[in-house]
Amino acid sequence: MIEKNKYPSEIFLAQPRGFCAGVDRAIEIVERALTLFCSPIYVRHEIVHNAHVVEDLRSKGAVFVESLDDVPDGTTLIFSAHGVPKAVRAQALKKRLRVFDATCPLVTKVHMEVAKLHVEGFEIVMVGHRGHPEVIGTMGQANAGMHLVETADDVAALEVIDSNRLAYVTQTTLSIDDVIEVIGALKLRFPAICAPKKQDICYATQNRQDAVKFMAPQCDIVIVVGSPNSSNSNRLREVAEKRGVLAYMVDAPEQIDPAWLRGKQSVGVTAGASAPEALAQAVVERLRQLGACHVQTLDGVQEHVSFPLPKGLASQASSYLWDKTASRCR
Repeated sequence: MIEKNKYPSEIFLAQPRGFCAGVDRAIEIVERALTLFCSPIYVRHEIVHNAHVVEDLRSKGAVFVESLDDVPDGTTLIFSAHGVPKAVRAQALKKRLRVFDATCPLVTKVHMEVAKLHVEGFEIVMVGHRGHPEVIGTMGQANAGMHLVETADDVAALEVIDSNRLAYVTQTTLSIDDVIEVIGALKLRFPAICAPKKQDICYATQNRQDAVKFMAPQCDIVIVVGSPNSSNSNRLREVAEKRGVLAYMVDAPEQIDPAWLRGKQSVGVTAGASAPEALAQAVVERLRQLGACHVQTLDGVQEHVSFPLPKGLASQASSYLWDKTASRCR
């Protein structure tokens, strides 16, 4: 029997949390493509960084690949929400693939900034995490003159050709506080560096981080729902930790260790922008099983953002070519 008085009685839910508009759009693109064109539908990289979303789409017929060499010529391919280098687009064209681009429009905005700056002769510094697919995609928008930095120390070691023709962009899912530090170092070392007209960190990342900043001081512990490879989910955990609150990230409710909660009175719950709300609610239910008896959704930003679907999917939204009786595509 669980000794309920040893575990938190209060659950605070961050607002906003969970799916952002870019993730909603990316998942819908795959689901509509599966309905319209039948499986297999190939997706380059995980459509979003969440194991549950990927497994659900895989069960419906999506095939996730890391290389276009694994995609048969003439088939249907979807680019993930993180975006791809120009070379991948060129390879898809060469293989005569039907392509639907699920790149988040806010990532596409950064791609366009890089392309424009490159044409204008600027060297470009990208602030981001090495190896992350969004960073690889953005760095791949120019064939030269790109530099990647992760920390202020990287800025100190940076060598450029002309500091008067220098600009920077950022990964969209970074910690705002960390970015401020790196950008400060860039501006101190290169006073003439050009900034984006509008910050590159997306609205959803900022809103979810702000929600954790508001929630964390009210909690003894914070649980972030998200997969280990989710950049924005990891940043939420870091935001809580930097405010002196124990924080853990889980991909499923069964990953919660009761020992984390023993002796705590209140627990905060949030979810990364690629984590389904159903998972957040499953975590809440697990906490109820451990004795929590009151759930409060905190005040926060109400998001009303949506992004249009690509041509070829949006135009057929009300007329799926699907024979539901025969359970097959026509």
